[in-house]
Amino acid sequence: MASASRRWWALGLIALAQFMVIMDTSIIGVALPRMRDELGFTPGNLSWVFNAYVVAFGGLLLLGGRLSDLFGARRVFAAGWAVLLAGSLAAGLADGVAVELAARAVQGAGAALIAPSALTLLMMLFGAEPKELTKALALYGAAAPAGGTAGVFLGGVITEYVSWPWVFYINVPIAVLVLAAIPAVMPSGGARRGSLDLLGALTVTVGLAAAVYAIVRAPEVGWSSVRTWLVLGAAALALAAFVAIQAARREPLMRLSIFRAPNLAAANVAQLLLGAAWIPMWFYLNLYLQQVLGYSAFPSGAALLPMTALIMLGMIFLAPRAIGRFGPRAMVVAGLTVLAAGLGWLAFVRPTGSFVADVLPASLVAALGMSLAFIPSLGTAIGAARPEEGGLAAGIVNTSYQVGSALGLAAMTAVAAASGADRLGDLPALTDGYSAAFTGAAVIALAGAVIAAIALRPAPAAATEPVRV
Repeated sequence: MASASRRWWALGLIALAQFMVIMDTSIIGVALPRMRDELGFTPGNLSWVFNAYVVAFGGLLLLGGRLSDLFGARRVFAAGWAVLLAGSLAAGLADGVAVELAARAVQGAGAALIAPSALTLLMMLFGAEPKELTKALALYGAAAPAGGTAGVFLGGVITEYVSWPWVFYINVPIAVLVLAAIPAVMPSGGARRGSLDLLGALTVTVGLAAAVYAIVRAPEVGWSSVRTWLVLGAAALALAAFVAIQAARREPLMRLSIFRAPNLAAANVAQLLLGAAWIPMWFYLNLYLQQVLGYSAFPSGAALLPMTALIMLGMIFLAPRAIGRFGPRAMVVAGLTVLAAGLGWLAFVRPTGSFVADVLPASLVAALGMSLAFIPSLGTAIGAARPEEGGLAAGIVNTSYQVGSALGLAAMTAVAAASGADRLGDLPALTDGYSAAFTGAAVIALAGAVIAAIALRPAPAAATEPVRV
């Protein structure tokens, strides 16, 4: 296989990794009622089939990035798929609540190894050519919405026509094929000397996991709950200890001065706010379709297809050309602004509305904004770091997006509930709650655009050459 051809086959595996990591968050939705009945979940702990994955994923991303730098991205990428395979088998075979939740956490740990190492491999393969890097990031980014929508469809089909364990078993043959293909197409990416900061890894993992746990739990127990603030306090203490350890160690898990790299911090803030605006929109748009317009789960997934298709086309064809012409800073600002406009439009949804009038046009505007902002902010965040810290930079930016998503969803859940979204069956109240969530998400996206305009520095002139796809 020619070297150039092998690189694009490798990109296919990297995009598949992104597809699977996102799909595993959405594929379980339709299966949850049957899992509840067969495994004995209560209404209060059923959400942890989702949350166990998210907490482990978000908490271990920085460690996954550091391991990728120390032991080689290809090794960690393969290890992540092996862990995901084991977790998927265990989740499908689970015969009780505790085993199911533990297996979902193992899946999340596998995803935390896969995500940063995949981005590191992408930078190794395409980082020397800015034009090719933009194309590669576009394909990688487009895999995320495809995975989210595919998860909704596959979850419905598998649960209806096969059985719920297969929403987990589907990962097994894919993981086996990927593990078989990795030696043939992935660059070796040798390990480098260095020690693993185990104490730093422990404190940051505990801190991030506790923070994500508190955030995803807050809508259930309340933001004013003593439990919520105790966990958040513990998270803050652990993260403060992590920062102190990093400042004192000669070979830290995360070199704190990495944030002095031009644009790295600003690009991570953009990714955090992008996740905080986008995920609540996707979540509450699904609820509006099902609980107000009366769509069942499968048609509501189909209703998201136009938006998903536009994101994929925008990331693959439009974003590379726009970045090449206007530069990444301008596109991050423009994308977040367009996303804010689409979310503001969605805030006008009606209890007697329709998909064509109330959802389709506004969701397409929001999708266009997402497709313009995601690639340049991601590429800037990773490209700002030194090459030997590519895994760490990938772990940081993945953490930023995931924590932003959890924060945004938790905050908008509180906003929506305060505005009537907890009154099931009361269509006007539900619509008011969802509208409030869309408005809040629009404010977050607009804040991201303002921060990006102020904090991001323009790219060098060489980086603004036109890109042909």
